Amino acid sequence: MNASHPLTNVRHWRLALALGLLLSWPGTCAADDDRFEPVRARIAKALVDHGIPSISVAVAHQGQIVWEQGFGWADREHRVPANEHTLYSLASISKPITATGLMVLVEQKKLDLDKPANEYLGVAKLRARCGDADGATLRRVANHTAGLPLHYQFFYADEAYRPPTRDETIRRFGNLMTEPGEHYQYSNLGYGVLDYVIERTSGQSYADFMREQVFLPLGLTHMSVDIGAGLEPHQAIRYTPDGRRIPFYEFDHPGASAVYASAHDLARFAMFHLKEHLPDQRAILTDNAIDEMQRPSTSSGAGSSYGIGWGSGIRDHGYRVVQHTGGMPGVSTLCSLYPTERLAIVVLSNGRNPVGNYLSEMILKIMLPNQGPDKRPKSHAEGDDNHPAPLSSELSGMWRGMLVTYRSEIPLVLEVKDASDVHVKLGDQLETLLSGARLRDGWLRGRFAGKLDTDDDRGRDYHLHLEARLRGDTLSGPITATTLPDAWGSSAVSHWVELTRETTPNDAQVKADEAQ
Repeated sequence: MNASHPLTNVRHWRLALALGLLLSWPGTCAADDDRFEPVRARIAKALVDHGIPSISVAVAHQGQIVWEQGFGWADREHRVPANEHTLYSLASISKPITATGLMVLVEQKKLDLDKPANEYLGVAKLRARCGDADGATLRRVANHTAGLPLHYQFFYADEAYRPPTRDETIRRFGNLMTEPGEHYQYSNLGYGVLDYVIERTSGQSYADFMREQVFLPLGLTHMSVDIGAGLEPHQAIRYTPDGRRIPFYEFDHPGASAVYASAHDLARFAMFHLKEHLPDQRAILTDNAIDEMQRPSTSSGAGSSYGIGWGSGIRDHGYRVVQHTGGMPGVSTLCSLYPTERLAIVVLSNGRNPVGNYLSEMILKIMLPNQGPDKRPKSHAEGDDNHPAPLSSELSGMWRGMLVTYRSEIPLVLEVKDASDVHVKLGDQLETLLSGARLRDGWLRGRFAGKLDTDDDRGRDYHLHLEARLRGDTLSGPITATTLPDAWGSSAVSHWVELTRETTPNDAQVKADEAQ
């Protein structure tokens, strides 16, 4: 079979998965623990039922890896089975790894978490569309409260488009859309800023710094930024849900998304963050620095918090968990730490699928059988998006302003008639409707059709998503151009919009009467 062509017969695809599972069993001595037999059976079923290329898992407890094993195909076309040393794309689990590198420089007194990120940047600086850019400290960039917007871009090897320089990315998209410290907004762009800070401060490339100052001192020989030299035979190829091989892709935010690791090495990284002090690992951070990373510094919603690269919360039947997950085209990953129990669970896959959380729950019940009742906080806000608040009377009327891209300013008019009738006019384009318009916590959100003057979509169709904060007589925030998902996924880049409510004659008369 030509390796460049996918298997098109679903039955053959599933048989190939089953064969890959058999070839990868058992793998290592750590794979022989009978306690995990139900998880193995569940993985075998998931590989076939969900068309997953491969899954690798690792479980560390009290300073030892007690189970690690790979299932399925790391590279289906070349019949390379997955194992515990297969190198997986981690997606957003890159963030706590990048944050570890950041903290190395903090402990070396080369960075200050509470100084503005702009002090460490080059010619391009973060621009405050709202608030003061000095409030966008490294800490706030790291915990997603600096004011940076939603952002993710993938640059595929078979396309002509390549990632711009980091200065150019910051010039185009480094706009603070909310006041620093005001609002949690998960932003890959922030970790692209942090990896650039690491480069500029250390004098090394991000990849070289992470290899020399994080990976090698921790004995992580199967962890790298992208695919490190010599590690190519160990990589897990990323696949679409229907089994197509995804071309290699890069980012304009590598610190958020570009790290690869094996299940074995990610478990060892987790053990370092559990403060296990393994004899073959150098203490690149003090225990205090590790605590600082895990300490919640902002709420991320639904009873969860975020620190420096790690999310945390009281979950999983009363145990505190420190964790990160990852998901992007051809990637589903999970790394969970239970500090009081000295337990870490890693689940990695080279296909987008929903089974990681379920497998993690199964493993948790095996490792901690005497679990208490579920003590997770219940969010009263859950489900509110299904019953959005009606648009209030203060939004009724005409709002005018500009959508600002890095190339031009485009007039934008928003006419709010009622909750189901909001009209949008962008430049000289046809008037359209704001679909799904809803008001929640002072934010007006909705989606509309329109075209911008940039080529970030690279010829793909996209929608414009409005997320504007009501501030007196203004609505301001990001409009995010999100491409429609295709075989490889989607992208999202955000631009600033600010609208002012147009005063009507009736409004003017009311104000005049009130003044008297």
